[in-house]
Amino acid sequence: MSFARVRSVAFLGTEGIPVDVEVNVSSGLPAFYVVGLPDTAVQEARERVRAAIRNSGFEFPLSRIIVNLAPADVRKAGPIYDLPIAAAVLLASRQVPPALAERALIGELSMEGRLRHAPGVLPFVAMCAEQGIASAVVPLEDVAEASTVSGVEVLGLGSLRELRWPPERWPPPAEAAPRAPAPVAERATDLTTVHGQEHAKRALEIAAAGGHNLLMLGPPGAGKTLLARTLPGLLPALTLREAIEVSKIYSVAGLLSREQPLLHARPFRAPHHTISHAGLVGGGGQIRPGEVSLAHRGVLFLDEFPEYPGPALEALREPLEAGVVTISRARGSVTYPARVLLVAAMNPCPCGFHGDARRACSCPETAVTRYQRRVSGPLLDRLDLFVEVPRLEVAELSAEPAGEPSARVRERVAAARTRQQARFEGTPHVVNAEMGPLDVRRLCQAMLAPGAQPVLASATERLDLSARAFHRVLKVARTIADLAASEHIEIAHVAEAVQYRRRAAE
Repeated sequence: MSFARVRSVAFLGTEGIPVDVEVNVSSGLPAFYVVGLPDTAVQEARERVRAAIRNSGFEFPLSRIIVNLAPADVRKAGPIYDLPIAAAVLLASRQVPPALAERALIGELSMEGRLRHAPGVLPFVAMCAEQGIASAVVPLEDVAEASTVSGVEVLGLGSLRELRWPPERWPPPAEAAPRAPAPVAERATDLTTVHGQEHAKRALEIAAAGGHNLLMLGPPGAGKTLLARTLPGLLPALTLREAIEVSKIYSVAGLLSREQPLLHARPFRAPHHTISHAGLVGGGGQIRPGEVSLAHRGVLFLDEFPEYPGPALEALREPLEAGVVTISRARGSVTYPARVLLVAAMNPCPCGFHGDARRACSCPETAVTRYQRRVSGPLLDRLDLFVEVPRLEVAELSAEPAGEPSARVRERVAAARTRQQARFEGTPHVVNAEMGPLDVRRLCQAMLAPGAQPVLASATERLDLSARAFHRVLKVARTIADLAASEHIEIAHVAEAVQYRRRAAE
C-alpha cells in the first residue's frame, strides 16, 4: 500500500481555497474512486487520467485507487484536477520524483497527456503566495498569466510525460518572467466626436472623477449611447491592485487572453437588454460571474434601461450599494466583487418623444407612466446623476465638433482621484461614491463652506430627498470640489450637485 499527496485549489468566487489531492493505492480488485464532493467533470477525470497516464509512457497501477479531495465539504468543480490527480497517482506508484509533492498543480489533461488551459490560474497562484507554497505547476500556455503574481516559482508543463524529468530539465517557458504591461488598444470614443451636449459631458466628467452612477434621459438619436462610450476614455488606468482584482474575475470566468494575462484597461460592458438575470448579476447551474462583476472597477452601460428584466434590475441594488454581489444556492453562497460605475440610458416613453418640442408623442399617458415605472424608485435612489440629453438642432449637427478632448478631461479626473486617494489613505475606499454615512459626515458635511448648508437644506425640502439621496448629493458636491481643487465644498459645488438630482425621471 502506498500514499501520496499534492496541493491544488478550489474557487469560492474569485478567491482560491487550498485543496489536498490525496491518493491511496492498495491491493485488491482494480478500481478507481474519487471522493470529496466532486462534480461530474471531476468524476470524469478518472477516464482522462487513466488514458493520459498510459499514453504518456507511464504505467497505470492495476490496484485499488482512492482519490480524496480535501476538505471534503467544499465542492470541487471542473477539469482542473486532472493534473494533480495524475501527479498524485504517479507519486504513489513511485514513477516521478518525490519533490513533486512540494508543488501545487492545476490543469486539464487530454487523452494523449497534453496539458490544456485551466481557468482560474491567477487566483490559484495568488492562493499559493498566501499559503507560502513556493512553486506552482501550470499548463504551458498559462505561464504568462500565472507569472503576474510575484513570490511564487511558476513552472510550465506542456504534457504529462514531462513529469518524469527533474524541474531543471523542463522546457523553460518563453514568458516565465513577469512581463511589462501589454499595450492596450484605445476603444473609447473621444469627447470631441460628440456634438453639443456640454451639460452631459460635464456630468460624465463628474461621474468619472467620483465613480458616480449616471442616468441619461432623452429621445432616440440624441447621443446617449455615444456619450456613454466616451466614458472609458475619461477614466485613469487601473492601479496594480485593481488590475489584479479585475484579472482574477476574468481568470475565473475563463476570459483572460494569453496575449494580455493582466488587464490594464478598465472594463466596459454593455449587455443587451434581453440578457437573463443570471447573465447580468451572475449565477447559473455552475455559478459564474455576471456582467456586473465583469465590469468591476469599470463601466457597466445599460442602454434602454426600462427594457431589462425587472428582477435583474432589482438585483442591481446590492452591488450598487455594497460593491459586491452575493449569489446564494442550496449548496452555498458565492460573493463576487462588483464595484461598478453604472451608466444607464432611457427614452422618456415607449415612442421616445414624450415632452419633445418638435415631435408629438404618440403614447397614451398611461403607457408613459407604466414605462417610466419599470425602473423602481429604490433603484433610481441609488443613482447619483440624472441628465437630460435633448435633441440637437440642425446648426449644432452641421457645425464642427467643439469642446475639450478626452485626454484633457482625463487629466482633471486623475488629479481629482489623486486627492481622493490621499483623503482615503488607510481605508478601503477608492473614490467618493464609496463613502459610507460616517465618511460623508466627516469629509463632506464637516467641510461645507459657510452658506452652503442652507442651500443644501432648501434643496432637500424642495426635492423631498431621502437620506440616501441627501448623502449622494453631498458625495457629488465633494467630487465637484475635488475637480476644482477646493478643500471645502462651496455653495457653487452644492448648487451644481443639486442640479443632477432626479428631475429628468420625475
